[in-house]
Amino acid sequence: MKLFITGIGTDVGKTIASAIITESLEADYWKPIQAGDLETSDSHKIKGYLSNDKTVIHPNSYALNTPASPHLAAELDNVIIDLEKIIEPVTANHLVVEGAGGIFVPLNDTDCVVDLIKPDYKVIVVSRHYLGSINHTLLTIEALKARNTAIAGILFNGKENESSESIILNKTGLNCIGRIDEEPYFDQNVIREYADLFREKLLNL
Repeated sequence: MKLFITGIGTDVGKTIASAIITESLEADYWKPIQAGDLETSDSHKIKGYLSNDKTVIHPNSYALNTPASPHLAAELDNVIIDLEKIIEPVTANHLVVEGAGGIFVPLNDTDCVVDLIKPDYKVIVVSRHYLGSINHTLLTIEALKARNTAIAGILFNGKENESSESIILNKTGLNCIGRIDEEPYFDQNVIREYADLFREKLLNL
């Protein structure tokens, strides 16, 4: 199984969600494009969150120096992101692929993050509640459906908002994998607790 983790925007909790899903499935992890924070990248964070010894964390296809939209970070590094050079790692294990920002974050003049999603991927959408998040969530899902992308489900992150969650699920008909609460901190123990909680739903995707 190959799961692509995307969000409705930036800083909605994709990396925490990716860590939980990776730990739950003891999957391999891959972030094709990392922009900025190369010494404390998302791959570094994932490694620190995991307890299992089966996961392989595969190197980024592009590791860019500036914390910015990938198209700009690449320009500042004097490179052009080429989808042909983003080669999916070979593994017999489950694979968790983490995107960058939302699905229409630009990679270059023509391609966006959504173009990283391969036909055999299932997408998990991470949504976090804030004013406007219902619209952002529905737009993200509508865009994925318009491209006939397989959506495995939605994962809510942060403080519960029953009204928002209910309307999103009713309008989209998506499977709710669960919600990550507003925890005071995340460490291996907390990640493992959520991994155990979500495992059955993830294995049935």
